[in-house]
Amino acid sequence: MHELYHTDCFTWLRERPPESLHAVCTDPPYGLSEFSEKELAKLRAGRGGVWRLPPTIGGSRRDPLPRFTTLTDSQKLQLRENFRLWGELLLPALVPGAHVCVAGHPMLQPLVQMAMADAGFEIRPALLRLYFSFRGGDRPKNAETEFPEVCVTPKAAYEPWMLFRKPISERTVAENLRRWKTGGLRRLNVDRPLPDVIPSGRTPDREAAISDHPCLKPQHLMRILVRALLPLGEGVVLDSFMGSGSTIAAAAAVGYQAIGLELDADYFTLAQKCVPQLAALYPHFKGADTEMEAGYGGPGSPVVAIGAKREQLDFALADAPVRTLP
Repeated sequence: MHELYHTDCFTWLRERPPESLHAVCTDPPYGLSEFSEKELAKLRAGRGGVWRLPPTIGGSRRDPLPRFTTLTDSQKLQLRENFRLWGELLLPALVPGAHVCVAGHPMLQPLVQMAMADAGFEIRPALLRLYFSFRGGDRPKNAETEFPEVCVTPKAAYEPWMLFRKPISERTVAENLRRWKTGGLRRLNVDRPLPDVIPSGRTPDREAAISDHPCLKPQHLMRILVRALLPLGEGVVLDSFMGSGSTIAAAAAVGYQAIGLELDADYFTLAQKCVPQLAALYPHFKGADTEMEAGYGGPGSPVVAIGAKREQLDFALADAPVRTLP
């Protein structure tokens, strides 16, 4: 049901037969350098580099995050150019009407959307993952006590998953669905369309115990997204920046064919191990419901890890007390 390749996605896409992919779901690198050999070595050694290695809060170890605010104007232009090139290579490999779902960051979302439009894609409404994040809300650095009521950016509570579509080739979406099986998104069920806001949570400990990838996304979210991308439940889903394989695992759990590409040798090896293990979790949950039970089991299934949502909220809202100036 799935194929994994240790390769550079740009090279792979150049050799991919035209009109052979039906959807893409991926979480690409944004800092350009955060997944370079040099920066990954620092991350794995716990020394940071461009990665922010935050302290433990409330007994919970916070995940490392890349610092996108360190990007210069020239790096942002390079980022846009990289996405334009990726989009241009991706476009011919997709069937008409195929959707591309890309994890984003609010600060960088416009750059990606402009690049994909330049590559020939239609910009579609984004999906918002609502979750409790540790991003943002910080006071001015080295002046926290001087400005105790100031935050430099809002406290992050959502993650945009941008949607793009290769233009349909037929006169209507219905005709495109009949010919290519693409052009729309799969509803949760006959009576419920896919919403543009998806309540989510931090990646559960049981998933983090399987993969230590710094950007591992929860299966609850990934199964909803991946399932939605094939409107008739047929076709091949690509993740061109696979990491440890959460997208591919979600596709396997839903019953879709999927292809994963990963450049880093360590993460590729990790994905080979993680995909079947992640896919085996929550066997009752197939992404057809946005309700987030603690066990991700779906209606009527056993619920585990009771209190997980409450703990996530407590950690997200935790903040060190600030001494007021005399």
